[in-house]
Amino acid sequence: MASKKYLLLAGMFCLLASYGYSQRVGASYDVKDSSLVPSKRMPQHTEFLNGTYNFPAKPRNQWEIGIKAGLLNVSGDIPSQLAFPSLGLHVRKAFGYIFSLRAEYMYGTGKGRTFNQANNFWNNPAWTRSLGSQGYFAPTRQISANGDLQISNGTSLGTTLEPVYYNYKTHIQDLSIQGIVTLNNIRFHKAKTGFNFYGFAGVGGTVYDTKVNALGSDNKKYNFASITPANAYKSRRDTYKAIKDLPNWDKSYETDAENQGPRRPKLFGNTFKPSGTVGVGVAFKLSNRLNLAIEDRQTFVKDDLLDGQRWQEHAWGDAVLTRDFDSYNFASIGLNINLGAKAVEPLWWLNPLDYAYSEIRNPRLMRLPKPVLPDSDGDGITDQFDQEQTPQGCPVDSHGVSKDTDGDGVPDCKDKELITPTYCQPVDADGIGKCPVPCPDSTCPGWGIRQQSCADKLGALPSVAFKTGSNKLSDDAKAVLASVASRMRNNPDCKVVVVGYCSSNKKEQQLSWDHVNAVINYMVEKEGLSVDRFIFQYGQEGGDCNTVDLRAAGEGEEGPNTVPAPHPNLRKN
Repeated sequence: MASKKYLLLAGMFCLLASYGYSQRVGASYDVKDSSLVPSKRMPQHTEFLNGTYNFPAKPRNQWEIGIKAGLLNVSGDIPSQLAFPSLGLHVRKAFGYIFSLRAEYMYGTGKGRTFNQANNFWNNPAWTRSLGSQGYFAPTRQISANGDLQISNGTSLGTTLEPVYYNYKTHIQDLSIQGIVTLNNIRFHKAKTGFNFYGFAGVGGTVYDTKVNALGSDNKKYNFASITPANAYKSRRDTYKAIKDLPNWDKSYETDAENQGPRRPKLFGNTFKPSGTVGVGVAFKLSNRLNLAIEDRQTFVKDDLLDGQRWQEHAWGDAVLTRDFDSYNFASIGLNINLGAKAVEPLWWLNPLDYAYSEIRNPRLMRLPKPVLPDSDGDGITDQFDQEQTPQGCPVDSHGVSKDTDGDGVPDCKDKELITPTYCQPVDADGIGKCPVPCPDSTCPGWGIRQQSCADKLGALPSVAFKTGSNKLSDDAKAVLASVASRMRNNPDCKVVVVGYCSSNKKEQQLSWDHVNAVINYMVEKEGLSVDRFIFQYGQEGGDCNTVDLRAAGEGEEGPNTVPAPHPNLRKN
């Protein structure tokens, strides 16, 4: 019969499983909602919103109350039968996303019967009390070699007793506190689930009252002598049918079964025993307020009389006192309701990873660092878009490439002739083009083109800058002088005037001379030009004291290429 119970539960589980998988669960709660946070956790909530604490406060969550109905079966010395009804009530509260506590009350009815005759039933006072004046055996008792208490048939006193068929009906009540562990609400690849697996264990107290159907409707002992016991030639069904066909058969269960008597505590006149409970369950979500649960729990009681029998008979007719304890199983289906205003669902329905995953995907409270985009050449275009490492100070386009307004191949920052006409290109290293000039008349050599001056040939020459108070050429200055030397080699008939500035005092005069002298010496010693191609001018007015200007000498312009130092003994920094 117990197999039918599990078959029924399996069918209900299969029916509800598809429904549970199909449910779409609403989004989780908003961690910013202060109305969901109890006052005692408000300081943590405030720190979290201010970004000084990483973890949100645990929200206020609903209580669950439930009612259930199911099947109760006693595991004891007498085979059990299905009995209806058995009911349960509970209240449950979450203490975290995994652990919760539940207080549960259960009232159940269990039944059982045997299909084998019992001949030593006189060991059970429930049956001997029902015999009245019909007689009884005087048993003999002895301890076996293994320590078991054995009771054997003794001398018959009065009428010989006929066999009986054990049966019982018990009413069981228990109250327990259970710790429940949720097994599947932490999910890595799904926000929530429509069903919830859990296991539980707890302790409590059990009260039971067991009765035996020993007397018929005429208040007399049943005559079981005419019943053939179930064996290879007669089925259990036939045996039970024969019992029910007895003329005085009823289902009164009028006789108190054996119990612990006054030696054990009583509650409401019935035997009370401490008990322990373990079980598993699955709940299917119907809505945010309702869910349907299927459970199976086993309760263990340190008592062998839940079925009213603690004697087992050997094949040779002896009755042996057993030392194993009875337990009972309660398989149920129930409806649970979540109660509470301004509270989220019970935490065992929520995925604690929901906030973390949603914040990673769409940050709302996350404090993101300000992005740093590298720009190694400092041109304002980040490296991932910059197509050129541009010298400092050169204007660039949107791709980080130096601007070249006239397209002569020389960037604007180095081009001394910003716009060179196309017909004057190609240009030199400074972006200076060589433009043809119309000749005024036919007397000019090469009619239509006049001869260019050195200013035209050399173009605008660059200036050389020195650090304040120094006469040392920098690398940039040397690069500028190298480009000037290249032009002078291409035009060997041209001279260059080197001009230094400032003469208001001896120091300025000497420094101006040092600047001009350093430029001419570099061009002679490093670039290999003749000193005769330079005109030495220092201490001029109208220029920067730390700058030396270069220009092409005019036609017929002459001047010294060396000049004595004005103050050679002046101490230099």
